[in-house]
Amino acid sequence: MSKFNLYNTEMEKKVEVLVCYGTLCHLMGGSDLQLLGELLPLDLQGKVDLKGAPCLNFCNEVDNGKPPFAVVNGRKIEQATVKKLIQEIRVELEKK
Repeated sequence: MSKFNLYNTEMEKKVEVLVCYGTLCHLMGGSDLQLLGELLPLDLQGKVDLKGAPCLNFCNEVDNGKPPFAVVNGRKIEQATVKKLIQEIRVELEKK
């Protein structure tokens, strides 16, 4: 296997995580989520594409749950914590 093929294989395994940095999410514990990249266990480092968003607008609907919010591979996570997001990342990696 060439380096190029190995690189492509690694890229396919990345989990996309979008963290809401809106005011309500920030005040409800989302500020801790900003450290997710630094707190990832060694086996998950390099497998997560972590991005922040000014507001995901989930808090505008009562049925969406409670903040802070994050999205893992397109799936909304309510009351997100670093621990919960790490668990969700592992679930997504097992699917691949």
